[in-house]
Amino acid sequence: MSVFRNAKAKAQDALFAAAKTAIAAAPESWLPGARPDPLIHQHGLIGASISRLDGPLKVQGAARFAAEIPLEGMLYAAVLFSTIPKGRLVSIDISAAQAAPGVALVMTHLNAPRLKPLPSFMQDLRSAAQDDVPVLQDDLIRWNGQPVAVVLAETQEQANYAKSLLQPMYEALPAVTSFAAARVGGVELGNMMGPLKDVIHDAEQLLAAAPVKVDEIYSTPRHNHNALEPHAVTVVWNGDELMVHDATQKIAHTAWSLAYAFNLKEKQVRVLSPYVGGGFGGKGLWQHQLLAAAAARLARRPVRLALSREGVYRVVGGRTLTEQRVAIGAQTDGHFDALIHTGVAAMTPHNNMPEPCILGTRSLYAARAFRLEVNVARIDMLANTFMRAPGEAVGNFALECGIDELANRLGMDPIELRLLNEPEKEPTTGLPFSSRHMEKAFRDGAERFGWSRRHVTPAQHREGEWLVGVGVAAGTYSYARMPGAAARLTVTREGQATVEFAGQEMGVGTATVQAQVTAERLGLPMSKVTVKYGDSTLPGRVMAVGSQQTAAFGAAIAAAHQKLVKRLIRLAGNDSPLAGLAYDKVCGLGSGLANIDDPTRHETYEAILSRAKQEKLTVEAAAPLPLEFMHWSMHSYSAMFCEVHVNALTGEVRVTRCLGSFDCGRILNAKTAASQFRGAIIMGLGMALMEETQFDERNGRIMNPSLSEYLVPVHLDVPEIDVMWTDIPDPRAPMGAHGIGEIGMTGTAAAVANAIYNATGKRIRDLPITLDKLLIAGKALPGETPAV
Repeated sequence: MSVFRNAKAKAQDALFAAAKTAIAAAPESWLPGARPDPLIHQHGLIGASISRLDGPLKVQGAARFAAEIPLEGMLYAAVLFSTIPKGRLVSIDISAAQAAPGVALVMTHLNAPRLKPLPSFMQDLRSAAQDDVPVLQDDLIRWNGQPVAVVLAETQEQANYAKSLLQPMYEALPAVTSFAAARVGGVELGNMMGPLKDVIHDAEQLLAAAPVKVDEIYSTPRHNHNALEPHAVTVVWNGDELMVHDATQKIAHTAWSLAYAFNLKEKQVRVLSPYVGGGFGGKGLWQHQLLAAAAARLARRPVRLALSREGVYRVVGGRTLTEQRVAIGAQTDGHFDALIHTGVAAMTPHNNMPEPCILGTRSLYAARAFRLEVNVARIDMLANTFMRAPGEAVGNFALECGIDELANRLGMDPIELRLLNEPEKEPTTGLPFSSRHMEKAFRDGAERFGWSRRHVTPAQHREGEWLVGVGVAAGTYSYARMPGAAARLTVTREGQATVEFAGQEMGVGTATVQAQVTAERLGLPMSKVTVKYGDSTLPGRVMAVGSQQTAAFGAAIAAAHQKLVKRLIRLAGNDSPLAGLAYDKVCGLGSGLANIDDPTRHETYEAILSRAKQEKLTVEAAAPLPLEFMHWSMHSYSAMFCEVHVNALTGEVRVTRCLGSFDCGRILNAKTAASQFRGAIIMGLGMALMEETQFDERNGRIMNPSLSEYLVPVHLDVPEIDVMWTDIPDPRAPMGAHGIGEIGMTGTAAAVANAIYNATGKRIRDLPITLDKLLIAGKALPGETPAV
């Protein structure tokens, strides 16, 4: 075939030239020695501000969530929760509930199907379970709120009423429900994919000898998950096959777990979760999915189990409390001699989530000596779990407040102190950084925020009753890419493409970004790309946790695209303009393939497949193993700026401005990224000023299990939030991109706390920073009339 030279091709000459330039400037692959990634910008899709593909369906009410799936003959479930922290269920009178109108079944441990105990995620990476507690298999009570019975009825109201008629009798056993008592009983070293401990030289000795130092205790409370969509599941059995409509960020892992528990083959369980109304780490496998599936099997009818807001607090874990020590010894010029960050977190006897608060500290600053360690104390409570930026969010608060305190004692600008101690390589591992542009993030953010106009001395800026201050903090969140990602890619003769993977869409734009990436690789407009996800039968096994889903499935799509290109070149044959080209010399362009060095050597998918007499071509590939971690230290970074007003009379805090300056590699979608950054910052504001689970240490019960008593930021609490980013691709990461879902939260709480100190001169080290803590902390607020 002659080189394609018609009027349409001539019109594309400028596009070809731009593509060649973009290809030449493309980053190297993420693996040493691998071939260049041919992702190019022929359509300008990567980095563009593109609205989410699922947006129209959601605003029109056409997107059905797990609790909205209609099934014929469906029963509704209500769960009874225990009221003691530890002991036995001696008996439970179900007679009145069974006789109530509409009731089809009451299930307790006495009649529940036998289930195999699940390993927790930390014990088996295929599992979605956060603990290894048997689900309704015995009479033992392990926490206050553990499910002890399920009522099924024709309507939700009937099920709720019948549940109120159940009469359980308990035998309470001695329980550890106090953090102080748990610590007295002994602590153990935390372990999360390895011991949470790093010791480099004698940090305590260097701290003692340092001319300038800080050594303080910081504490953070329990936090609970409050996603917009409460946890829910709708299940139906078809013989020995189980269909599950779930709200989960662990689709394939949930299918494996349910199959394991019911002694089925994994292919006998299908989990569908196309829409998830917020996850943040909490939308995993808890007891409600197993209870619903067990009850449906017993009743032989479909079952919907939707947890109430209170039910979420009883069954779904959250972030555990921590007490942390941050000690920094420095020379008078600001260089760090010693960096000590240790902590104790509460954890249950039946799970392993030690709130790893030292993770960020491992890589953020250089020092001559380190002592980093997390210990855990065991409490009889609901299993704690991942919550947005687990470990980093609370650990960063302590570390970055400590940095601010040290800057104050040194009389240094806190930004300059941070940049002075920028490491050349990761200080605790010696690995080189794959990509790190902290100075640019700080400098650009400081200029845009107006940092140079701050009052260096605290409590000097006043506007009427309001004391005004600004604060800053650095943040980091580890880059992650779990193994197990795979994708299926199909191209048709008509130039349509479909990409399929077992991913999760929690409102973050997963489908949209992967459609952009697929369209770029194939040289197609986005309108020609269909994305299928949210189904456990699709390729891949990757959780939407750790800000890693985009990179994981992006790498799988890249592998599938490479395989597709090889197949298409073979199909094209010797009569094609592509004849003789190696796959790494070919890219997607103009609804077909083109030579990277000479884009005029081009052929459409239609021409290739038509000549091969094929309607479509489908390939499936797994992502390469994430070996980049062996060679590089990889992180997302933030520089967070905050302005607060503190009322001198009442202690009320109002955050008036926030700016987040981020270094997260290439930004794939400006619109969804900005939304992610802002959402995480808002969650950080809640962490700083209001979020706190009230835990009654007398009986281990959560006392504020509702959004009327558990405070989160609402519109009037949220100020103007500005976001910016470096947009410098990481040459070692798939697509050059790092995760962005959690980095916005790291640094925010510390920036708020530091701003409050700048406004008032009062240092609050115990979150949340409520007005009572400001009013009773040390001296009166400036301008406040001291109490007599």
